[in-house]
Amino acid sequence: QVQLVESGGGLVQAGGSLRLSCVASGSIFSINAMGWYRQDPGKQRELVAVITSGGSTNYADSVKGRFTISRDNAKNTVYLQMNSLKAEDTTVYYCYARIRREGGEFRYWGQGTQVTISS
Repeated sequence: QVQLVESGGGLVQAGGSLRLSCVASGSIFSINAMGWYRQDPGKQRELVAVITSGGSTNYADSVKGRFTISRDNAKNTVYLQMNSLKAEDTTVYYCYARIRREGGEFRYWGQGTQVTISS
């Protein structure tokens, strides 16, 4: 069984910062891409940032220059440092990872963590 557990969400004022963390655990051979999505109620989940096992990154235009994704491969952990937060960043953030385990490669999701920015 594989689990992704997120932490770090919360309430912060506009212009502030938050750091999200996501740890993958379980029967894991290797982890390929890891990333963060976010989703407003009734809308499609959208990519925020992704990082490959080699460290290449990609960001949504709306967060470039403000958010930084990183990972610690030894800890099976991905981080999202969010700076200069805006009210429109308020939503639920989901961690995801493409994990190779017995049986093949699968995509896993975290349970979601709420980020609320007060203006």
